[in-house]
Amino acid sequence: MATTTIGPRTSGRPTLTHGQEQKAVSLVSGAHLVSHFNQLAVIPLFPLLHERLGVNFIQLGLALTVFNVVSVVAQTPAGVLVDRLGARRLLIAALLIGGIAFVGLGVVATYATLLGAMALLGLANSVYHPADYDLLHAAVRDDRVGRAFSYHTFSGYVGSGMAPPLMLWVATAFGMNVAFIAAGCFGIAVAMPLVFASQLDRRPAASTAAAGPSTGMRALLTPAILGFTLFFSMLSLSTSGIQNFSIVALHKIDNIALSLANIGLTMFLIGIAFGVLAGGVIADKTTRHEAVAIGGFVCCALVTLGIGVFDLNGYVSVLMLGLAGFCSGLIMPSRDMLVRKVAPPGAMGRTFGIVTTGFNIGGAIGPMAFGFLLDRDMPRSIFYVSAALMVVTAVIPLLLETLRRRRRSLV
Repeated sequence: MATTTIGPRTSGRPTLTHGQEQKAVSLVSGAHLVSHFNQLAVIPLFPLLHERLGVNFIQLGLALTVFNVVSVVAQTPAGVLVDRLGARRLLIAALLIGGIAFVGLGVVATYATLLGAMALLGLANSVYHPADYDLLHAAVRDDRVGRAFSYHTFSGYVGSGMAPPLMLWVATAFGMNVAFIAAGCFGIAVAMPLVFASQLDRRPAASTAAAGPSTGMRALLTPAILGFTLFFSMLSLSTSGIQNFSIVALHKIDNIALSLANIGLTMFLIGIAFGVLAGGVIADKTTRHEAVAIGGFVCCALVTLGIGVFDLNGYVSVLMLGLAGFCSGLIMPSRDMLVRKVAPPGAMGRTFGIVTTGFNIGGAIGPMAFGFLLDRDMPRSIFYVSAALMVVTAVIPLLLETLRRRRRSLV
């Protein structure tokens, strides 16, 4: 069968065959798995880095802040490049840059190279969301896009769930340097199938024509898009304490073994992954995506608060982290559908490039703030503060929907 390129969507449908659509989702999901693996590949080794490099947790938090600041600065320009140059090329470049960053850190593991590697990883990370969502939007039929978003997000959290046990196991068995080099080689290997997937290229002229003159950067800075940027920021901030420091916090609260605490983080991330799959089915069957987002995050806040308030057995804490993750994951396809609804035609990459900077804004603030709490020997506050932020996050979609309805009533 002749290769088909992705053109502008016609009557809401892409020009790919069903088999090509599945291949597109698989390749994009594989890249997203690597992006999430890379985000968490360093975090499980914090206790080892703390001892070997002689740095405190605020300094380790600074490394995560560097990652997120670079992502914030680069992500909107990355969205512009995705719409102009093509998502596949930028996705390949991102995977290669991330791989090189980890290999370099493995060869020379110092605090300076850690900061440099995190900066390169932040640059690579800025590409993934605008490129991924642009490819999925172009490749997948409207009646399956919620599930496609869920597979994409599911793969990311599978990568997140893989990172803690695999990185800790490789570091224990072969050394920390080997663990970093292996992480880098993994990303480079996943880039190879994309090199030969030119059928995913979208004609830049078609994309530009579809966008039209009304979707310049100024036209994209609407109240809805800025509101969702705030939502993504708060979502990232509210979960960054659990994702980055729950291992250390659980270890400090009940002297839980690091191996079991790592399993707790893995359960949280795998819970998110399976919650995303359930959320994808819900997203394709409902138009009340804001209600799904609110309900899921309120439940997540209650479970997270319970972990901090009650003196739990270590295994119970692990199970509750899994439940919190499931509730958090449930909202994510609906979250993406809400953003897709406000994106102007032909500007999917730029829209997601803007709103997903919120991930990195929250990620830049969270690590140092939660690291401060741990350095002050306040491990339970990780869960208290996270739960409070989750409640605030849950309110934002309700406010945005209320604003949207008021504007429609005035028209």
